[in-house]
Amino acid sequence: MTVEGSEKISSQTLEIDASNSGTTIRISTAIAALSDKTITLTGDSSLKKRPMQPLLDALKQLGVQCTSTDGKPPVTVKGISDGGVTHIAGSISSQFISALLIAGPKMKNGITLEIDGDLVSKPYLDSTIATMKKFGVTVDAIAPYKKYNVSNQKYKSYDFVVPSDFSSMALLLSAAVLVGENMVIDASLGDLPQGDREILSYLERLGVKINVGEKITIVSPKLLNGGRFDLSNNPDLLPPMAILALKTSKPIEIYNVKHARFKETDRIAILAKELAKIGIIVTEKEDGLILESPKALKSAELESADDHRLFMAFSIAGMFVGDCTVTDPDSVDVSYPTFVEDMKKIGANITI
Repeated sequence: MTVEGSEKISSQTLEIDASNSGTTIRISTAIAALSDKTITLTGDSSLKKRPMQPLLDALKQLGVQCTSTDGKPPVTVKGISDGGVTHIAGSISSQFISALLIAGPKMKNGITLEIDGDLVSKPYLDSTIATMKKFGVTVDAIAPYKKYNVSNQKYKSYDFVVPSDFSSMALLLSAAVLVGENMVIDASLGDLPQGDREILSYLERLGVKINVGEKITIVSPKLLNGGRFDLSNNPDLLPPMAILALKTSKPIEIYNVKHARFKETDRIAILAKELAKIGIIVTEKEDGLILESPKALKSAELESADDHRLFMAFSIAGMFVGDCTVTDPDSVDVSYPTFVEDMKKIGANITI
């Protein structure tokens, strides 16, 4: 893909449909603040439930005119912002901070960004800053994860190789642990910080032996260890970690991941409800789950609520349990359109 840059943001359309992508709508909202046109950003029914208010409040502090539907999409944005100082809450999504940093260099006075409270998903911010650096822009971390400054700068061209996505790879690794001992994952890991790369250390704590080279292979014990896992920095690992409770000798406790309730769906609540159907003993907490392996496996219909990561996780769980039905297969188009095809290539019996 070749992208031509521009000194000035000139929107050719006054409405942007981000479909089901929270990352897209949040970054695009900040970039829309660089245009003097009124731009509407919207999405599907799921995206229209996702919070935007912290980002809109931060943009308003920078002189941007913003409106929304109770703090959720559709939102309208009209700049142009000269930049300045702004505050934003860090407890819901690091995407808000990434969006502001990405737009900041194109603002006349740059941005000084102060983050209120504890920031979640920190590695995603690290990834943003590392990528911006590759394109010639420096972010000054005055106080890491608390205060940043981005001066007015010019992005420079750069040939960028996108590394393999550990958020999706985590699901493949869970499939390998549960049902695919001989699975080989061909991956290009690159040097970009990825919080979800922690899945490798989490699996090792559970007793899985992992060989990481040009290809990734695993050797899984008959029963996994249990353990406590803090997913504050990698909430997308919640679904693949939760289904591993199908094969543990002790409980898995997942905590500090309340922000997973604000994803495409309330992933904590849905995982608790649906995994109980197949026999996993689940305790739902405000910020996570405690999961114990089933006394007996049960076939079931699992409702993925049109959430791509839940569909994939429930499909893998269904491969382990057998004779399960999972709803909303089209949801995988958001992040992994060939997921079902890839699973079938390695022997899964899946019928749509």
